[in-house]
Amino acid sequence: MGYIPLFLTVGGACLLFFLTVKNSLQKKLNLQKELTAQLTMAFPELGITGFENLDTESIFENLKASGQKKSKVEEALKLLRQLKINRLQYNQLIKKAPYNWVAKMSGFQEI
Repeated sequence: MGYIPLFLTVGGACLLFFLTVKNSLQKKLNLQKELTAQLTMAFPELGITGFENLDTESIFENLKASGQKKSKVEEALKLLRQLKINRLQYNQLIKKAPYNWVAKMSGFQEI
């Protein structure tokens, strides 16, 4: 009878860890979608169709070649930096040991 509270506590801690990591990963995916949508709305001429497999370097080169105003290019550069940082953080989180178990069980994949 003395082990039941111990098992319940450990099970609850595992469940809370799972839910916290899943929530964090989902927030990063939503932020990536939101930033891509902002970039698409600000620059429809770039022809961005999805947030996965987004090559930020080629987009930056297209922006430079398009001859946009310097302020608009700087705004796009901020969005591109945020996209790169968010993608890097997300991918690093998925590769770490306890977090990759949650990612596999929840179906999260690298961006």
